[in-house]
Amino acid sequence: MIAFPLGATTTPAELARDPHPRLAELRAHEPVSWLPALNGWLVTRRDPALDVMRDVETFTVDDPRFTTAQVVGPSMLSLDGAEHTRHREPFAAPFRPREVREGFAEFIEEETDRLLTALEPHGAADLRRDFAGPLAVAVVTKALGLVDADTATVLSWYDAIVRAVSDLTAGHAADPAGPEAYARLRAAVETTVAKGATVAKGATAAKGATVTKGTAAEAEGTAAETEGIEAEAEVSAVAEADLPTTSLLTAAAADRLTLPEVASNAAVLMFGGIETTEAMITNALLHLLRHPDQLALVRADSALLDGAIEESLRLEPGAAVVDRYATRDTTLGRAAIRKGDLVTVSLAGANRDPAVFPDPDRFDVRRDNSRLQLAFAHGPHYCLAAHLARLETKIALRHLLDRLPALRLDPDRPTAPQGLVFRKPPALHVRWG
Repeated sequence: MIAFPLGATTTPAELARDPHPRLAELRAHEPVSWLPALNGWLVTRRDPALDVMRDVETFTVDDPRFTTAQVVGPSMLSLDGAEHTRHREPFAAPFRPREVREGFAEFIEEETDRLLTALEPHGAADLRRDFAGPLAVAVVTKALGLVDADTATVLSWYDAIVRAVSDLTAGHAADPAGPEAYARLRAAVETTVAKGATVAKGATAAKGATVTKGTAAEAEGTAAETEGIEAEAEVSAVAEADLPTTSLLTAAAADRLTLPEVASNAAVLMFGGIETTEAMITNALLHLLRHPDQLALVRADSALLDGAIEESLRLEPGAAVVDRYATRDTTLGRAAIRKGDLVTVSLAGANRDPAVFPDPDRFDVRRDNSRLQLAFAHGPHYCLAAHLARLETKIALRHLLDRLPALRLDPDRPTAPQGLVFRKPPALHVRWG
């Protein structure tokens, strides 16, 4: 093997604390480097990162070492090819741009308003724990539409599952609370799907009976026909009122997925919707408050808020890395990769590639190509709910800047993003007024 001296001296602690100086060195000199500390390859330059994420025939997620699958089973996150498509497609429709606006915008506005109304009188808060986290959990809870599962319950399941996955990633045994939480989530999914199917079946039967009644009454005149139509509308309204908040899980179960498969994908949506969206809101606010000149630009022109969000995603993606496994011997740059090798793509590294982003460490809300960032990954595993995450972050930031006057970082409680895989500040203490 060709020597990779920078990779040989790179430590997980360094990458978790402040990875960007080391990632810049690796990107310049060893863009595909072997890291003994990770027992795998690390890709830090944008072009090879795209190659890895696009080529699912050579670099797959479908490997027994994939830790999320060890806790929740196979899902769209841990499968490739036809099976990946089969798991992903039933969940796709609600997360398209128009459907996201119509299905979630009003709820996000209302939930954001509720959270800020509670915070406003205090003049200070940890906006990660008191705002970004609760908002992300509330939106995921609505998206899943689980029967008898409130925000606190969903958060408790999420926390336990994340701990178990993190334990496995670190090479430890999984906390047993993780599989127990997943079992409760799976039971809630089964209850939700069963109720949705029962309500839909009842509505169909009632509609059929009403249509028959209306048809038989045709000979008796227009009045009876009108009665049948009104009764049909009444049945439909009652049925829709009884349905779960969203038919996402029920529709998935009706579209080629078994109940265990629906549950595993619900866990993945919960994980991504909470972990990465909380980070997206928190990191974007931290970037704006750290750069008063850029914040002033956004306050003067609200159209720049989109640019601020993309720049924050570029500089500090909530998920810093994605893992793949080589299915065959191959080469990537100077690296001779062997079948079975772990190949980790550093999204954080690729997002600061100076060949694509001049002055890559600068936060610039007017950067004209910031949407080339890879925070949502790329290829078949591009984030399913990227449009929802962007909408949620935009509404959250707009309300924060409008509702909290003179919003600023608490100088007595400094913070910075941290984490090897998922990066965000442990807290974001701010003051206003």
